[in-house]
Amino acid sequence: MKILMVLTSHDELGDTGKKTGFWLEEFAAPWYALKDAGAAIVVASPKGGQPPLDPKSDEPDAQTDDTRRFKDDTATQAVLANTVRLDSVSADGFDAVFYPGGHGPLWDLAEDKTSIALIEAFAAADKPVAAVCHAPGVFRSVKGKDGQSLVKGRKVTGFTNTEEEAVGLTDVVPFLVEDMLKANGGTYSKGADWSSYVLIDGKLVTGQNPASSREAAEALLGLLKD
Repeated sequence: MKILMVLTSHDELGDTGKKTGFWLEEFAAPWYALKDAGAAIVVASPKGGQPPLDPKSDEPDAQTDDTRRFKDDTATQAVLANTVRLDSVSADGFDAVFYPGGHGPLWDLAEDKTSIALIEAFAAADKPVAAVCHAPGVFRSVKGKDGQSLVKGRKVTGFTNTEEEAVGLTDVVPFLVEDMLKANGGTYSKGADWSSYVLIDGKLVTGQNPASSREAAEALLGLLKD
């Protein structure tokens, strides 16, 4: 079982002068869920090397058992510091792909032609594709085998408009994940803000927010075992 994990390389939070990147829990929880299940994981990012960590995800109130485990795990820290370039991998040889969120993907991966083609290749091969929190934003320009939006007519979730409002970034992000999924024809639904909510539609797995990260990875594992 070989899984590709794709992280953002974008670190600027619009023109606020603040930093962003990937969200630590959204990397750590899936990493350990998949790793403990015996998966071999390759981590990639558009630029390769160390992807930017959203500093807010490293604050004390954002820590979980998985993030604390990561802090003591030098082997995984080394993997993260040396991600491979996204344009060096393909869907061939991987059983599934997982996209952790953080605000970063809204700026780079959502418009990254390599990422778009990669997701389309996984979908065309009927391999599971998972994304959590802001990462469903990477589906913005992705087409399914029918030439329509990958999410059209499919049950999907992602970071809610009310969650974005709560973190004060509604007018900073390039687009709202909830609005985009609806505009692309997705059958969008959500759970309570900040609680775990995961949807599976065929081989597509989406999670609403950081709390959904581990459940989304477990859903991906379930698809690989079926």
